[in-house]
Amino acid sequence: MPTTRPRHVITETDEVARALDAAAKRWPEDRDSRAKLVLRLLSEGYRALGETAGEVAAARRETLRRTSGLLTGVYGPGYLEELRRDWPE
Repeated sequence: MPTTRPRHVITETDEVARALDAAAKRWPEDRDSRAKLVLRLLSEGYRALGETAGEVAAARRETLRRTSGLLTGVYGPGYLEELRRDWPE
């Protein structure tokens, strides 16, 4: 099919074959089209990446929420100035 878009070619290695076989079990309606299974796997992988990024961001926000203010009051007034007195000039 003519297109101006880039095309990508993959070789069905053993690992790719296993992935396609598993995809055929997951989506039996597409089991006769390896190309459709490749697209399904690509779509699912992209979706999973988005979920992972969202989960990481949510975990970071939760960590920030949990630790916010944890060290409040630990470093008193003038702490940095006192610390820097030991620094060479």
